[in-house]
Amino acid sequence: MKTLFTSLAASLLFLGCDLEPKKEISSFNPENWSKRKIDISQKDSLDHGKSYLSIYSQIYSLSEHKTHNLTAMVSMRNTSDQDTIYLLKAEYFDTHGHPIRTYFDYPLYLAPMETTEIIIDEVDIEGGTGSNFIFEWKIPANCPEPMFEGVMNSTMGQQGISFTTQGKRIK
Repeated sequence: MKTLFTSLAASLLFLGCDLEPKKEISSFNPENWSKRKIDISQKDSLDHGKSYLSIYSQIYSLSEHKTHNLTAMVSMRNTSDQDTIYLLKAEYFDTHGHPIRTYFDYPLYLAPMETTEIIIDEVDIEGGTGSNFIFEWKIPANCPEPMFEGVMNSTMGQQGISFTTQGKRIK
């Protein structure tokens, strides 16, 4: 009887535990992207651009044979206080220039002064030490260009590291 009671209690305890759902290694909420989706086919007077942003999902530590994983936040910012801008595509590449994933490839809007992010989790080391993004965007005439920034960080014990990168227009 005692064995039966112990087995029953253990089963209830196991079933009652809240098992954490499997987490994606690159955090973004597709629902947020779909809420931002917009048709810009009627907006023919928009200027088109492309920007590059370097991201570090790993950095070298002590030597070229040891790396340290980082969490990367990719910040996409509308720097205009008056105009809505449109992000057309966000594509992530590894150190060797091979595409890893495309986060969206349809127009999204960013309201004036609005920011949205993509998070590359610390366990996602697919990009390596030289990963990067290419963003395509459209803006109204005389509107400031969007800003793309990377914030990389990691903490271990009582030590931490963080640094930033800034995007550069390439087209």
